[in-house]
Amino acid sequence: MTGTGGPVASFSVWDYVVFAGTVLGAAGIGLFQAIRGRKNTSSDEFLLGGRQMSAVPVAMSLTASFMSGITVIGTPAEAYLYGAAFWIFGFSYAIMSVITAEIFVPLFYRLGITSTYEYLEMRYNKLIRVVGTSMYIIQTALYTGMVIYAPALALNQITGLNLWGVLVATGVVCIIYCTLGGLKAVIWTDVFQMVIMLAGFVAVIARGAVIQGGLGRIWDDASKGGRLDAFNFNPDPLTRHTFWTIVVGGSIMWTSIYSINQSQVQRYISCKTLAHAKMSLYVNMVGLWVTVSLAVFSGITMFSIYKDCDPLSNGDVGALDQLLPYLVMDILAAYPGVPGLFVAAAYSGTLSTVSSSINALVAVTVEDFVKPVWKDLTEKQVLWINMGLSVFFGAVCIGMAAVASLMGSILQAALSVFGMISGPLLGLYLLGMFFRTTNSTGGLTGLILGLVITLWVGIGAQIYPPTPDKTNPLPLSTAGCNRTVHFNATTVAPWTSAVTFPPLTEERPALADSWYSLSYLYFCVLGTLVTMTSGLLVSAITGGCKQERLRSDLFVRKNDLICFNCGRHAQDSEPELVEKDGSELKKGTDNLAFTVSAFDITDRDMEKVTKM
Repeated sequence: MTGTGGPVASFSVWDYVVFAGTVLGAAGIGLFQAIRGRKNTSSDEFLLGGRQMSAVPVAMSLTASFMSGITVIGTPAEAYLYGAAFWIFGFSYAIMSVITAEIFVPLFYRLGITSTYEYLEMRYNKLIRVVGTSMYIIQTALYTGMVIYAPALALNQITGLNLWGVLVATGVVCIIYCTLGGLKAVIWTDVFQMVIMLAGFVAVIARGAVIQGGLGRIWDDASKGGRLDAFNFNPDPLTRHTFWTIVVGGSIMWTSIYSINQSQVQRYISCKTLAHAKMSLYVNMVGLWVTVSLAVFSGITMFSIYKDCDPLSNGDVGALDQLLPYLVMDILAAYPGVPGLFVAAAYSGTLSTVSSSINALVAVTVEDFVKPVWKDLTEKQVLWINMGLSVFFGAVCIGMAAVASLMGSILQAALSVFGMISGPLLGLYLLGMFFRTTNSTGGLTGLILGLVITLWVGIGAQIYPPTPDKTNPLPLSTAGCNRTVHFNATTVAPWTSAVTFPPLTEERPALADSWYSLSYLYFCVLGTLVTMTSGLLVSAITGGCKQERLRSDLFVRKNDLICFNCGRHAQDSEPELVEKDGSELKKGTDNLAFTVSAFDITDRDMEKVTKM
């Protein structure tokens, strides 16, 4: 009986049909876009959709890219064990959307870049661009492996689907439509997959409401179980989730994801006007609100059903991330095809994120490594390289799934990876965009120091996980279970999921309960602050930018915050040159000077240009 423990039903034929149909439908959309755009084979079309995308599909793609299978499975489980605090991320999404749309979008759109890391060479030098791109590739490959592996593992243990068979199939489907269809295929399949993901949440909530006698009963059970005590204003940075860690740490972390991550930037710079680019982020914000609200309420629904018989403590499932698949098979198996829809929802999130990552990895590799070395490539050669790299990175991401299997809780691990690497990168961009005195030496030193510090605390937290008094899991009960399955050696503790690294020694070092217990949401804040502080200090010591003259469009402008020219294309903006004190060079030589060099311009170069 539902909610009293024990084995649940397995997949029916109709579930397999619905699941397979959804995956094939996604691949079909990608193939359709490939056939539709076969006459336009330019690299710009492949990587940026010809810069002609509109706001709504791009917004849905932005939402789907990081509302992955990890979100579909991890967020409800998070709400089930820790309560509705995760919903406060809605504030973080709003802050992130405003910062990204009003500061970063105008800058990148004005520069007309394809790879986010082109900016690093324009502002600093080639070395920093290569370092930034390499950090992004490592981060994205690891994150994508996590996205592929974690939902596959959870669903395999519940539905019996072959783990590695599904992993490879996921990668192959993404490779096919990424290789043939480019960014347009990725965006339009994201739109389709976003609808499927939301439908999966709605199905769980609707059926749960029927079983429990209404949404009011679910809400009442969650309140009595402490799941609605979301607003914890404790300022302690060691507490995993508080209002401050989520709003402050979460805002900066999500800003680092949406503002400088190639997977996201590539979408909004594909828009046909700046107005569409900005609007895509605000529509995306609403999409994130809807998704996280449905995911958290799904977790609350799950608690209402299992409040008297926790499947984790009862041994019905071995990990936190298997809870939602278990619930689906428990309450929806009587409706053939509906469990298949949920599995399709989880895998739609996976397909969306993997395809976005592959496309972005191809873009940065071509722009940052291939084109600077082989400058005389034809459009057709570049297209073949794009397609070949899509296959290569698809295989790499599947391979990284094995590494991801060693991580802990998938939701926290995924966000921790972004915090550790994106934090220092965000600090590097902010130094370049807001501080004219920052030089290349300061920027590189700050980036390295920031990365070292965040990797230190992040890896330490993985080896010595914070204790329950820092993570605050809420109580669970098995009083209403029909039977109890005793834990075996492979069963993990209720407040963890998947596999965690065992402590290297029996005793925890002194740093384990202080430095290593820092909330994972502060990793990004830490990396950003260390990078900016040390970068400014080293730049001051090494003389700042005394000899450098930089284009003014490499910096944030006041009118970026007011959409005067939102309808103009990126290439319409005029580059200007500034000296260290911010004074502009003569207007009449701006465009001519820009033709001499895209980066730093010497006095001798300017004399030549003026004589022309």
